Amino acid sequence: MLKLIVLDRDGVINEDSDEYIKSPEEFIPIPGSLEAIARLTQAGWRVVVATNQSGVARGYYDLATLHRIHDKLHRELAALGGQIEAIFYCPHGPDDLCDCRKPKPGLFQDIAARLQVSLHGVPAIGDSLRDLQAAQAVGAAPLLVLTGKGQRTHARGQGLEGIPVYPDLAAAVDALLD
Repeated sequence: MLKLIVLDRDGVINEDSDEYIKSPEEFIPIPGSLEAIARLTQAGWRVVVATNQSGVARGYYDLATLHRIHDKLHRELAALGGQIEAIFYCPHGPDDLCDCRKPKPGLFQDIAARLQVSLHGVPAIGDSLRDLQAAQAVGAAPLLVLTGKGQRTHARGQGLEGIPVYPDLAAAVDALLD
């Protein structure tokens, strides 16, 4: 069985901000999240990230800064024995009519195409309804975490039928590895 998992970034791996994560300094891992990814890596899972990064389109930061943020993530993970195989991001704004901005499934379709895999049944962890909808659109298995926007998403309750809910990424990974 292919052991692949798709993670959202802001609110799942790192602390989210309504002001956007605009620099490596603002990228602060949620306690236990990097260790959880390291446990996945060490258990033979392929970890990829699918993240909306509309701050690029909005002019809050440029692609070079986004890459520096992701370099920080890769370095901190490597120090713990973890690895993210690839980070797929949508740099577009909500009005750009792209196919990659979640809840549209473009990022997930990209992952399937580039890795040459089916995402059917692949766990996809997010903190917002749009993450879960994008996963469902390609037949992946969405999981909600209550970090980031997860509490608000859970409180609304819409579109969550049958979707497992976990306090954070570490708890979700515990359940997957159990």
